[in-house]
Amino acid sequence: MLLDSLTEWLSMQKPAELDPEIEAEAPWSEDITDYDTAHFVTYVRLLDAEAAGVDWREAAETILHCGPRRDSNGARRCWDSHMARARWMTETGYRKLLQG
Repeated sequence: MLLDSLTEWLSMQKPAELDPEIEAEAPWSEDITDYDTAHFVTYVRLLDAEAAGVDWREAAETILHCGPRRDSNGARRCWDSHMARARWMTETGYRKLLQG
């Protein structure tokens, strides 16, 4: 059921970008945003990096293109906001996909 619903929803979306433009901070909403849709691959990459134990600084540089060598505080905010949004998608956001 869940897999069928997600598959149906994804089939109606435009193809995900593999390396979309990254905002300094992920926009926050209680609904799935266009930014979320464009960044599904980014969120998965972030969650995978965290699960693999990759240092946040390396992942921020590679995935978000906002490494601490450029701006340590800004890179951390970028990482934290995108990770929070990625987690929200796995904990709450996916339910909104099922609601239609």
